[in-house]
Amino acid sequence: MKHLFLLGILGVFLFSCSSQPDNPADSVFINGTIYTVDSRNPKVEAVAVKDGLIQAVGTSDEINAFVGNDTEVIDLAGKTMTPGLIESHAHLMGIGYNKLELDLMYVKTYDELVEKVAEAVAKSKPGDWIVGRGWHQDKWAKMPEKTVKGFQTNEELNKVSPDNPVYLSHASGHASFVNGKALELAGIANLKGERPIEVEGGEIIMDELGNPTGILSERASGLVARLIPNETPERAAEALTLALQELAEKGITSFHDAGSGQDVIDLVDQFKKDGKLTSRMYIMLTGRQPELLEEWYKKGPMIDQDHLLTVRSIKLNCDGALGNRGAWLLEDYSDRAGHRGHETLPMSVVTEVSEKALPLGFQVCSHAIGDRANQEVLDRYEAAFAKNPEIKDHRFRIEHAQHIDLEDIPRFGEMGVIAAMQAIHLSSDRPWAIDRLGEKRIVDGAYVWQKLMKSGAVVTNGTDAPVEPVDPIPSFYASVTRKTLAGTPEGGYEASQKMTREEALKSYTLDGAFAEFEEDFKGSIEVGKAADFTIYDQNIMEIPEEQILDTKVVRTVVGGKTVFSR
Repeated sequence: MKHLFLLGILGVFLFSCSSQPDNPADSVFINGTIYTVDSRNPKVEAVAVKDGLIQAVGTSDEINAFVGNDTEVIDLAGKTMTPGLIESHAHLMGIGYNKLELDLMYVKTYDELVEKVAEAVAKSKPGDWIVGRGWHQDKWAKMPEKTVKGFQTNEELNKVSPDNPVYLSHASGHASFVNGKALELAGIANLKGERPIEVEGGEIIMDELGNPTGILSERASGLVARLIPNETPERAAEALTLALQELAEKGITSFHDAGSGQDVIDLVDQFKKDGKLTSRMYIMLTGRQPELLEEWYKKGPMIDQDHLLTVRSIKLNCDGALGNRGAWLLEDYSDRAGHRGHETLPMSVVTEVSEKALPLGFQVCSHAIGDRANQEVLDRYEAAFAKNPEIKDHRFRIEHAQHIDLEDIPRFGEMGVIAAMQAIHLSSDRPWAIDRLGEKRIVDGAYVWQKLMKSGAVVTNGTDAPVEPVDPIPSFYASVTRKTLAGTPEGGYEASQKMTREEALKSYTLDGAFAEFEEDFKGSIEVGKAADFTIYDQNIMEIPEEQILDTKVVRTVVGGKTVFSR
């Protein structure tokens, strides 16, 4: 009997050893609806992860074979998982600072804006700056009685803040609204009877008497912005912490930061060293600091072997936005005769930077919203490519590509220029953008995702946060419906340009990875790629479109590690 007992124990021991896989996974995700964005294997049930990479994909039974004694098993219980979402154009520190300052994104009237400023003044000392962002006059329920060139004036702002300078950035980031105290500090408070100050690439909006209204468009904002006290290192670290939390909560595993200086790069690098970086960062060097570019030309791109922090691109700001009529157009604005927007950067700079960057391995990413800006940038890219014909894989980008002349659309595909677009801008801007451009220009070349993709161009997706909330779900919704977030109009605006759900998901994953030269490492769920995943409480690929906006991210995974769980 004793021998039989020992044999039984030995049998259990041998069975347990044989059931332990040779190479157990660190974690497995089973029983899910998993969209891989891999055309050869588009949908699976389960994934195994080892050392931060995808070890295997397949059915739940197949992946259970990788479960060892120490393997973490995450039962998706039917939930939907996709590759980690990639935000292809937004402003990292802006997201964080937006949480530390006045958030005016949801203000619906001028009176509400003034009320928020009054509340901030009550909590401040005289002389302290009141800073905020997010207002957009075209999104208000109603405009105040007095307007100049389509904008409000600052009389009410002056009443509630006589002693505190106020600087409020437009949602687009291409204009500002300031009070009399701020204008006084900048030396432009009272220009009556004097010749208006000329601002290259910008405009000080004046009333009929020649006095500033408080609206500073494009580069004119710098007259006041440069007076705002510099941020402290502590406040910058707080802003970055808040931004990273927001990205994790919204399912974003990689982030393209659209123009920063060395201070942000150093801060992100320190977060990486401290193990606090919860999203992969692709930082574009700001073209507003020529000396910074010269330094990086000498040392070349920084391509991170850990795929956590890469610097290999340059951001140029070439025109304004439609909201403040700053986008650079080929013809006059439909709602402002004689005005075609602003060239906010000399095109000679685009030529110079493109020709310097290309042979050194830097990608150029140019902000261009208006059709004139897009055309001018394409012309300069084309000339740079012609001077360096041996370089085939440049992946130069146009950021926004919001309004393009019909004849220039095919050039994106022909030249291999990436259109880094934000579908959410269609939802937010299209109802009033037709006033700026008129129906023909809207139909021919505004938000033309399908026309660009059919040209052979890669189209990426994002939000331009903090211009819009960084949440990818509304942008995904806009991609497939071309409706406002209120669900209008029936059938969507210019419905022929809708993306399929598969195209929309790819624009937020594999295409985003391609736009940063990382498509072999991430962007799809394939063996050997990064274990970056976004998990949702609803199946965004199959639910009725009216339910998409109710979807929530329930888990975000970066390199196999959960950085957010609801």
